[in-house]
Amino acid sequence: MMAELQQKELERRLSLFQVFLKLYEQHSNVIDDILQLENLTPVSSAVNQIYVQGVVDGSTVYIITNLCDQKTQALQQPQGIWTIGRDESNGISITDQYLSDRHAAIQYIDNQGFYLIDFKSVNGSFVNGEPVYQPTKLNDGDRIRLGIISFDFFVNHTSRTLPTVALELLMQLVPGRNDNSLNLLNSISNKNNYTIESLNHPVQITRGSYLINDLKYERSHFSAEEKSEILDRFFSSQQSQHL
Repeated sequence: MMAELQQKELERRLSLFQVFLKLYEQHSNVIDDILQLENLTPVSSAVNQIYVQGVVDGSTVYIITNLCDQKTQALQQPQGIWTIGRDESNGISITDQYLSDRHAAIQYIDNQGFYLIDFKSVNGSFVNGEPVYQPTKLNDGDRIRLGIISFDFFVNHTSRTLPTVALELLMQLVPGRNDNSLNLLNSISNKNNYTIESLNHPVQITRGSYLINDLKYERSHFSAEEKSEILDRFFSSQQSQHL
């Protein structure tokens, strides 16, 4: 009789636990807030914001994640397979009693995308609340749960190069006029013609040229004082044209 009651109590608790997991999967933010109010979670909720991002950069494919010891890492794998589980041999090893030794894997398939594969784990793998029984394609923003660990999945297929920062904005970012200014100005093309006189002879800065390259070409052994004076005159000429 006692054993039967204990079995029923265990089944009741398991049922409640499964309900809680379902609620957490669909309303994790609300439940996190409730738990914080009850002082049952750490002060910082940042530790709960775990993720996996799949990156496709030309012929290079890798993932970025903070699942490993909550430290963001870029993980490359020559076969495009990132195993997840409790065993230390996994690409992503997580010490959690609800994970199987080899719980699941994220695999990249050429020209198709990233997939989640479950290795017949004890506590299952889920994508957006649906159990995974066969390889399931992952989309940007999917919610993955392995055992009781939930995280977001993102995928990046594109990248772009932003235009250079305008010189007048760049000058607001430079804290002082020193040799670091020369390095920053190396990537900025001047739109107008400027004539800057060094201590010994003038240096012509022409349209479309790079300031640092012209300076190196005309005079490669400027002293620190000469560099400072050249920059001062250059900045003064710019300010006078804006007035």
